[in-house]
Amino acid sequence: MSNYLALPIGLVVRDSKIHGQGVFTTLPIEAGYDFGITHITDSRFKDGYIRTPLGGFINHSDSPNCEFYVQGDSIKFKTIRKINTNEELTAKYFLYSPFSD
Repeated sequence: MSNYLALPIGLVVRDSKIHGQGVFTTLPIEAGYDFGITHITDSRFKDGYIRTPLGGFINHSDSPNCEFYVQGDSIKFKTIRKINTNEELTAKYFLYSPFSD
């Protein structure tokens, strides 16, 4: 039996200088790395999605190091450049929507 991990290995939630808490790396992560699902389609929730633990702590940045993308009925999250140890993961999005224009 495998153990459930709320966040992928190498990620932790801690206090953010951007807002509240954020997702940070504990090791370097290469460009193009896919962290997995941040949101799942569910009409019972605001905006039609329910957030996973990963999706609940990602902060906005106008100069993001990651991006959201749709795959089937879920939204996933991946790096757009190399991420250094102890760096906060960010994505560009608008309030209540995980996507930019």
